[in-house]
Amino acid sequence: MKESEHSHPEKGAHSAVEGNLMNAVEIKNVSKYYQEGEFFVKAIDGIDLSISRGEFAVLAGPSGSGKSTLLNLIGGLDRPDKGEIFLDGLATREKSDDELTFLRLHKIGFVFQAYNLVPVLTAFENVQFILQIQGVPEKHHREKILALFAELGISGLENRFPPQLSGGQQQRVAVARAIVGNPAIVLADEPTANLDSESALSLLGLMKQLNKEKGVTFLFSSHDSRVVETASRVIKLRDGKIEPCGLPLPQQKAIA
Repeated sequence: MKESEHSHPEKGAHSAVEGNLMNAVEIKNVSKYYQEGEFFVKAIDGIDLSISRGEFAVLAGPSGSGKSTLLNLIGGLDRPDKGEIFLDGLATREKSDDELTFLRLHKIGFVFQAYNLVPVLTAFENVQFILQIQGVPEKHHREKILALFAELGISGLENRFPPQLSGGQQQRVAVARAIVGNPAIVLADEPTANLDSESALSLLGLMKQLNKEKGVTFLFSSHDSRVVETASRVIKLRDGKIEPCGLPLPQQKAIA
């Protein structure tokens, strides 16, 4: 019996390369609508955007501008009503749910405002979980995870549970979880919102270091001025559209 593409989503996920492989993400004429009573609201309105590999970019704008909606569309957590999104060169709009799950697992790292760590797993186990579901042999787990913990300044916390960690420490574990599987891009939705200034600046410095030294591509959604000042590119959204900017910033704030 011939194996179906549905039963092996990875086959479908690699069946067609249609986007520019120089880009981690390409967005072409994407729109997303929501119904509110008798009216349709354009949360995202005909956006074209490319995120190159190795960028450290932020989607900025007021509440309701479409930042989180666009991040969810890129991450395959929602589907556009119009247009196409290419992730690591692969068109995503017509992918099945299984194929999108596969792409999220292997191509995207997520960092959330609320950390979203599993409370009954240790810090080490929270990160290891990604490698386990990716099918990475267990003999490679410990060395890789401990190296990441060292880079992120959380060595010695491997056996602690999330409630035993500070907010800044939990978010560093979340970053380790996001990058341990070598994704094409890390999507970070308001990652500093629950952190004090010192923890936020420290976290941003570490993420910037990962970007420079390892080439990790980051796309943030944030209205935090600290994130905006750190980004190498700011993409301003308003009313679901990109404002005429999004160029590299002439100066960046230095972070220790």
